[in-house]
Order: sequence, then structure tokens, then C-alpha cells
Amino acid sequence: MTVKRVTTVTLQEMKGRGEKITMLTAYDYPIGRFLDEVGIEVVLVGDSLAMVGLGYETTLPVTMEEMLHHVRAVGRGVRRALLVADMPFGSYQASVEEGIRNAGRFLKEAGAQAVKLEGGGEVANLTRRLVGVGIPVMGHLGLTPQMVHQFGGFKVQARTATAAEHVLDEALLLEEAGIFALVLESIPWQVAQVITKELRIPTIGIGAGSCCDGQVLVTNDLLGLFDDFTPKFVKHYAGLKETITGAFMQYRQEVKDGQFPGPKHAFSLDETESRRWEQHLARRHRQIKTIGRG
Repeated sequence: MTVKRVTTVTLQEMKGRGEKITMLTAYDYPIGRFLDEVGIEVVLVGDSLAMVGLGYETTLPVTMEEMLHHVRAVGRGVRRALLVADMPFGSYQASVEEGIRNAGRFLKEAGAQAVKLEGGGEVANLTRRLVGVGIPVMGHLGLTPQMVHQFGGFKVQARTATAAEHVLDEALLLEEAGIFALVLESIPWQVAQVITKELRIPTIGIGAGSCCDGQVLVTNDLLGLFDDFTPKFVKHYAGLKETITGAFMQYRQEVKDGQFPGPKHAFSLDETESRRWEQHLARRHRQIKTIGRG
């Protein structure tokens, strides 16, 4: 049966009728497949992979090749959702031409349907060019993790009227440049509310309150798998770290105690082959004894 794919037009239509958009991250085939099966509209292969999947302190170290690898894996499990690839730090800042080339790789080599860029005016020209050559772009304003060192850490943005107005202006600029949706991260809900009303395109909030057209979380946070730190906006829908570590501990103990594997986990010769096996061993034993006597 042919599955109707979520597209950028689908998201626009959802905003028009007031239907909330759901978006989550994925970094491998199983999670991508699970998200697709439950009806999540947008699956983002985020550069958050660097922190929750590869163990880095920030998102900055993850490379294009690493991102391509994970987008391919997730894409094998996604048949319905819109698959968006995060452009990693350093893949688009040097030049528009390099940005187009790397964004094109996500669509051509990895099967993504869109890319996500962090920033405002500084990426507006690149956004126009990408959209012009047929690459849909999702924007990202507020706390943009690739600028963590400039911000002095992972801090809430747009906390003054002046800063809030700047984010609004940047959002309007990105919309004019052609983005199909905008992630708003870690900004006061009042600011996100105004931006959502001002823009014709959907907004996706993460730490931006409930007024956005949709919401996104890092799946590892949602599942309780990543506890190096927990932002205020994260809700744990499961405590899988405890479940998983408990299973590992039980396995270790059962192996140590000889409880695993048990009879039901082992394969067995049938009765006929078992007799033949015993006869074969007996012949080998007699041959060894004969050789041993010289």
C-alpha cells in the first residue's frame, strides 16, 4: 500500500487548520521506524547527535560524514514523515557554494527531504539560494546551539524587549528568504506567540511555550536516556536508562551465576544425530588412545 508522505505543504496546511505538528529527533533506523509508525510528522536527524549519541560536550564536533551516515540510517526506517537533516557546524558557514553542495548531499546521498539551518540574517542569502535550487529549508532561531560559545553557554534568548524584537525581525527575514518552517528554541513564550502569529509558515517550539504551531524534543531526552543535564523544557515520557541498565545488570548476574543461557536458549541435536555424535566421539577417543601407545 502506498503511504502518503508528509511534505512541506502538509505542514502549511496543518498550520492553516490549527492542527499541531509533532517533530522528534532520530539517529538510527529503529527509532526512525518507530517515530514513523506512530505518526510523527517530522523526523529530524539533529546535530544533537554529537551530544546524545557521540558523547561530545557540544554539537560543534559532529561532521558532515557522520551526519550523512546517520541520516541514511534513519531514512531507511522513515516512509511517511518528512525527513529533515541538520546542517552541522562548518558545513555552510564558509561560503554559499559550500552550503549548497553539502545540503545537496543530504538530499542526493542520504534521502533527506529538507535541511535545517541555524541563524538569521547571516544565512538568509544561503537560504534563498537553497530554495532556488529546490532544497527546502527549515530555519532555527533563539538558542542556536552552534553558537553556544558566543552565547556563553546554553542560555534562554530574547529575554529583553530589544532582543525579542530582533528575533522577530530575523524570523520575518527568514520567511521572506523562503524557509518552510521555523524552530524557536529557548525563548519566552510571549515572544514565540507573537512570532507564530506574524509568520505565515509554521513555528516549531522547543522551550518556547505552547503557542507554537508544533513542538520538537530530542528523543533521547524524552525517553530518559540522556541525563548529563536536563533543560527545563524537557518532559521525560519514559525512564529507559533505569530499564536498560537494570536489564544489563540482570544479564551480567545471570551469566556469572550460570543461569543464562538456560535449556530453552540452547539448540540440540535430534535423537538420531545425538547417537551418531556419541559414536563419532567414541571412535575419536579410541584413535587417540591407540596413537598414544605408539
